[in-house]
Amino acid sequence: MSYINLKYKPKGNDLIAEFSVEPCNKQVAEAIAGESSIGTWTSLTTLTPQIRRKLAAKVFSIDKKEKTIKIAYPVELFEPGNMPQILSSIAGNIFGMKLIKNLRLEDIIFPKELIKSFKGPEIGIKEIRKLLRVKKRPLVGTIIKPKLGLSSKEHAKVAYEAWTGGLDLVKCDENLTSQKFNLFETNIKETLKMLKKAEKITGEKKIYVPNVTAETKEMIKRAKFVKKSGGNCVMMDIITEGWSGLQTLRNKKLGLIIHAHRAGHGMFTRGKHGMSMLTIAKIARLIGVDQIHIGTANVGKMESGEEETEEINLFLKSKWYHIKPVFSICSGGLHPGSIPKLVKMLGKDIIIQAGGGVHGHPQGTRAGAKAMRQALDATMQNVSLAEYAKKHPELKAALRKWVK
Repeated sequence: MSYINLKYKPKGNDLIAEFSVEPCNKQVAEAIAGESSIGTWTSLTTLTPQIRRKLAAKVFSIDKKEKTIKIAYPVELFEPGNMPQILSSIAGNIFGMKLIKNLRLEDIIFPKELIKSFKGPEIGIKEIRKLLRVKKRPLVGTIIKPKLGLSSKEHAKVAYEAWTGGLDLVKCDENLTSQKFNLFETNIKETLKMLKKAEKITGEKKIYVPNVTAETKEMIKRAKFVKKSGGNCVMMDIITEGWSGLQTLRNKKLGLIIHAHRAGHGMFTRGKHGMSMLTIAKIARLIGVDQIHIGTANVGKMESGEEETEEINLFLKSKWYHIKPVFSICSGGLHPGSIPKLVKMLGKDIIIQAGGGVHGHPQGTRAGAKAMRQALDATMQNVSLAEYAKKHPELKAALRKWVK
């Protein structure tokens, strides 16, 4: 049987996957569509005409110039609300087939029936802004540095300096969970104590983003401890934790902001074989993150194309049935001088995070935080950073160090 039908018009309840593929020809397209739906490497006596008609995937586009194919999958192939099963189908065995040199899942268009089987973000942009009492401007934050090595009290002190300097969020790095020098529960107690102190002094609401990534039951235990301790947010390394772990956390309905770190995404998103960051962002939003790292469009230290970053950012804010919009997070090699370009390119519904760009300030963390907030204030007032820095010494020192 053939899985290719270039005259086929996808139905409203089809899942559509777009792949970049090398080589891009009918034989390879046939193999991908068959393996990812109902077929295998040989003819089958068990494959009835009824099954073929109802469940066979259909290749409806082959673009040899762009090296892309598009495949429509009947929604009946998928279990509602089961992201691992969906991805085992359309992003499973096909990536190991001998016929294929390179294969990249560029995009997924989910049908309404599957979208409605997922909860999406519990909180989203609107409620986060309400919590912080910040209506229009981007949010600014930092990542505690050094990544590892600080005790719980030292960690909390650095967070306090950042909050009192004017930042909205302080988060853990991707590899800090519960090490001997900074145990999770002690970290939460000490840092939330300093959060409350910072809120009292500044008159502003603050967010602490502790990393709860762990074995699933331990992850939930830690998230519940954050909630019990008065926290309002948790971070998960969504790639290393896995989609089922993310679904488990979201389904607990803890009322906590879920901050999605994408540590490890480069294994899939760089090069010609794997999965695009757009696809990862779609899956994460569908399951229910409230904010997700999307890159910096090559402004910082991490590789991410400007066009792709803008596309992801637009998707995260788009109307998508009952699925709430979520914050895009820009992080990785940023400093106060990065802010104007990021805001111009991505708009106001973003979170700008600087780790070294705060703690590496010549006058320390609080001055680094002040410089970030000053750079944001200047940008929102449409004043150049150089001009604003004339009356703001923290910003002036930051620009002298990082802007050449």
